[in-house]
Amino acid sequence: MSVHLAGIPELQTERLRLRAPGPQDFDAYATYFAEPRSRYTGGPLDRATAWRGFAAQIGHWHLRGYGLWTLTLRDSDAAIGHVGFWNPEGWLEREIGWVLYPGHEGQGLAYEAAMAARAHAYGPLGWGALISVIAPENARSIALARRMGAVFERDWIAPSGKAAVIYRHPAPAEGAA
Repeated sequence: MSVHLAGIPELQTERLRLRAPGPQDFDAYATYFAEPRSRYTGGPLDRATAWRGFAAQIGHWHLRGYGLWTLTLRDSDAAIGHVGFWNPEGWLEREIGWVLYPGHEGQGLAYEAAMAARAHAYGPLGWGALISVIAPENARSIALARRMGAVFERDWIAPSGKAAVIYRHPAPAEGAA
């Protein structure tokens, strides 16, 4: 049985494709969330809990009309991370977030993908400024938010009870797209 999530736009950059998540992406997702480094993004998780998180990301598209894309290299369909928008119940507002799976960091891929997603939010979706919710210890993610022009706004305690910092991205009128 082939599963297709209709209505999810596909974005492309010079090196990347942001596409709808599918069942073929779960193993890479579960592998990432089993690792200690996933502590910045809600992990580590056992495989069954990772499945529920993965299903929630797919469900987010249906409930909100937007969500996290699976990130692949343009010449491959293998998942190398996810990027996009998140706003579950209890969240402050729409967030732009990113995760790269091991072996794909340090190449500017998260920046390239996040900038494409943000341009989509500010262009076709017509949204205003976005936030990024980041674990305070996640220096790499904070550096990426800053590189994108986001500035520290405040500390926050997420619904999970974990501390986070909120970075506000420049609004479209400020030349952020």
